Amino acid sequence: MRVLLVEDNPVLARALDDALANARFAVDCMSDGEAADHVLRTQDYALVILDIGLPKLDGLEVLRRLRQRRNPVPVLILTAHDAVEDRVRGLDLGADDYLGKPVELVELEARARALIRRSHGHDSAHIRVGPLEFDSVARTFTLAGEPLALTPRERAVLEVLTLRNGRAINKEALSEKIYGLAESVNPDVIELYVHRLRKKLEGSRAAITTLRGLGYLLEAKEDGPRGRDCRRAEGNPPGR
Repeated sequence: MRVLLVEDNPVLARALDDALANARFAVDCMSDGEAADHVLRTQDYALVILDIGLPKLDGLEVLRRLRQRRNPVPVLILTAHDAVEDRVRGLDLGADDYLGKPVELVELEARARALIRRSHGHDSAHIRVGPLEFDSVARTFTLAGEPLALTPRERAVLEVLTLRNGRAINKEALSEKIYGLAESVNPDVIELYVHRLRKKLEGSRAAITTLRGLGYLLEAKEDGPRGRDCRRAEGNPPGR
């Protein structure tokens, strides 16, 4: 999942970037409010981690403009521990959570996972699609109770599809959610990952469907009719 980190302290920004990357997030970093405001107008993110004290445009103004554009992306604001007024104003402007500095990296990762999960309508850390289960804490998948072996890119694609909660997504939008700004990737490569995932899900009730004009949808296929007697269905008595 792709995250925007906005922090002007280079030491802290590097530490947060490394922690998020190690937690398998794709991270774009901005060091001032104007750059953050610009990229938020053109890019799609699963989460924004936003410092308040930024040069050129402060974080609260970035947040105000974001919500004014009706962008619902979850926002985690970073504040000094004693900056109660900033935290209150940030929450009033539409922030979803806050974290005080100095930042505990383990807590940051946990809050990031929770905000992304809840923004897609999932309360539980374990998300099921038929026999497929996603552990959003460990960021791992199991299929019918067995670990599902995935490459990092396959995992990223499947995670996006799982969190979508029954909503389709096209390959361009899917590509934006897993690749950072520094990565130049043809969205058509998504077709390759989807093909590989379909092979790995083959034979189970979890399937990736292509909806014409809408994109890809992860869904649990219904079982076929059970014990249906066609003769009875046609009105014929049993035994004939």
